[in-house]
Amino acid sequence: MKNYKDKAVETAEFLRARIKKLPQIGLMTGTGLGESAASLNISASFEYKDIPHFPISTVESHLGRLLFGSMQGKQIIAMQGRFHLYEGYSPVEVTFPIRVMQELGVKILILSNAAGGLNPEFNAGDIMIIEDHINLTGLNTLIGPNEESWGIRFPDMINAYDQKLATYAEKAGKNAGIHLQEGVYAGLKGPSLETPAEIRFLRTIGADAVGFSTIQEVITAVHAGMKVLGLSTITNVHDPDTPVPATVEQIIAVAEQASPRLEMIIRNVVGNI
Repeated sequence: MKNYKDKAVETAEFLRARIKKLPQIGLMTGTGLGESAASLNISASFEYKDIPHFPISTVESHLGRLLFGSMQGKQIIAMQGRFHLYEGYSPVEVTFPIRVMQELGVKILILSNAAGGLNPEFNAGDIMIIEDHINLTGLNTLIGPNEESWGIRFPDMINAYDQKLATYAEKAGKNAGIHLQEGVYAGLKGPSLETPAEIRFLRTIGADAVGFSTIQEVITAVHAGMKVLGLSTITNVHDPDTPVPATVEQIIAVAEQASPRLEMIIRNVVGNI
């Protein structure tokens, strides 16, 4: 039976044999944000179901497609759709694509997600640069034996999100007339949305946005020695004193509307790398 490392190597070899150039940058998009890879000049496309050992996206608006191509002269591997703990996947399954990227030589990872706003100064449709995160999933992808060839046993998370990449994003926003927020992302397991009491708690501990993804991938990327940029599209803003129910349809609609602006930011960041 193949172990996790062997599977990642085998998947990377499968992809390497079918692409012309190896990627330098990884791009992972979230709910309603699949079109944020629109400016990618695609050279190869794979359905997740056709890739050996790859999980399958089960969430609405996650297209389930792996793209290779160029953007601003850089070679990109782009995931249109990701995997979540709430789908029943383990942390190592959620982060399997990051290990495949690592085996392909990716050194920079740009992640986007749809998140609920906690900061009362945020508005639906805002894009937030993730400065830091709080892992409230109760899980960690690095639990278990450490694969020394991938990274050290105890990776430091002080600079999990690269400041230079964040500066590129901020400048890209200014040049495009888009005001970007900055803040802390809290990651929960999901899929149930937050209660008003949980919103108050998350605000108290310093979170500006909350979602059900990103944390495990970032931990893995840091372990892999990658530089990370995280961008959250704020799909709704929680007010625990006057709570308003949120629907998946509304969340997807706001994320889709923000997708062109997110794509513009990502394209400019890639151009500056």
